[in-house]
Amino acid sequence: MTVFLETYWPFLLAAAERLVAVAASIHALLKKRETASVIGWVGLIWLAPFAGSLLYFCFGINRIQRRGNAVHQKLQKVLNQLTIPVPEDVIQQLAEVKTRHRQFKQIVETVDKLTQRPLLPGNDIQPLLNGDQAYPAMLDAIANAKMSISLVSYIFDNDETGQVFVEALDNAKQRGVEVRVLIDDVGSKYSRPSVTRDLQKRGVPCHTFLPTLGPRFAAYANLRNHRKIMVVDGAIGFTGGMNIRHSCLLEQPSQHPVQDLHFRFSGPVVNHLQEAFLTDWAFTTGEILQGENWLPTLQFDGHALARGITDGPDEDFERLLMTILAAITIADQRIVIVTPYFLPDPSMIRALVLAVMRGVEVNIMVPRENNSRLVQWASSSPLSQVIEGGCNVYYSAPPFDHTKLLLVDSAWCLVGSTNMDPRSLRLNFEFNVECYSQELIDQLLEIINAKMEHAVRVNGKDITDRNILLRLRDGIARLLTPYL
Repeated sequence: MTVFLETYWPFLLAAAERLVAVAASIHALLKKRETASVIGWVGLIWLAPFAGSLLYFCFGINRIQRRGNAVHQKLQKVLNQLTIPVPEDVIQQLAEVKTRHRQFKQIVETVDKLTQRPLLPGNDIQPLLNGDQAYPAMLDAIANAKMSISLVSYIFDNDETGQVFVEALDNAKQRGVEVRVLIDDVGSKYSRPSVTRDLQKRGVPCHTFLPTLGPRFAAYANLRNHRKIMVVDGAIGFTGGMNIRHSCLLEQPSQHPVQDLHFRFSGPVVNHLQEAFLTDWAFTTGEILQGENWLPTLQFDGHALARGITDGPDEDFERLLMTILAAITIADQRIVIVTPYFLPDPSMIRALVLAVMRGVEVNIMVPRENNSRLVQWASSSPLSQVIEGGCNVYYSAPPFDHTKLLLVDSAWCLVGSTNMDPRSLRLNFEFNVECYSQELIDQLLEIINAKMEHAVRVNGKDITDRNILLRLRDGIARLLTPYL
């Protein structure tokens, strides 16, 4: 036997590699939706023995199933018991919105089918600019919590600001408030030591989402929980694009300051924020949180219509992408996009250009100085394409702008954690809220106009007329777009 192995081991190794390659190729053919993705992966699998298959199994398989497991089925029974009575006058209000703006009737019904969640009336929505407004509001809510606090964040740094939140959460726990904290495993490693250790030492229930084996390079791992949600007493919710880190406080010095936007919600839509957290918590820990402490009966607290939209590489796959495409399609006057990362797929580029052809004004704002060089280089091509198609593109002034907004006409906007890139729209778990509110739109336009005062209009020639080495660099970076 030993002689046989010594003689034929190269052939056995080659046969094993081919079997693995066949298995990986079959999986790609059966599971991958896009032809270009299948061609790319199968080519890599066969042209790079072992390495290609290993890369595919590590990075190419990005779908997980959560809905079918027993824990989620139990949680769904709890969520199905939630009933939100809607008065007749509010039903009439929604009907009037659909009648007055026929195109919004289309998107309401589209997102109805995508999410299987109702559009909820009676919400108050307050934009919070940077950590200077968001963190005091969040900390005040924590300080006044009486029953429960649920918090999920992609990044929760163990820095000066992170410690303020740790103290506040610990104090709430000592008052008898039920506290649960979920941090993405990759995001928890942005600072050392991780804040999770401090929270756990204090007895605050804290877990990380989908632990990874790798260190910082794992920032490009798939299946990250990119959501930022906090719900207090099941009645006050916060969500948007803001992580918990000192750099978001622009009024205080930091090494890498970040502009950002967060939102405070009250009213029935807070149930949607809580549902997203409860699902992630149950998936991570197996614990099902229920009862009035977590899911109280919520009262109407404002005039905005709103609906939470979960998105991820599971059964919620591409909900956000289809919602965004639907919103662009129904635009009649204006589309405004503010995003830190602009790497849209071809369907979104075509939709934006077609909107311009219909006479819609399309304004896109991205950071002049990005925190990721690869993303900045790769975004040159899509930016030049939309500029050529008639869209207006602006570079926002430093510091790095992490704001995420999509506004359509004067009544609809999308706020939350999603960037305009494949990582957010295909690989991460995200949470956003669609909002119908003229008052909110006016507030957001005021924030955007303030950014415009210091922004720079981008000329297409500024991108296309650069020297060939820069364009070649950007072209190479664009090859990595699916995983940036």
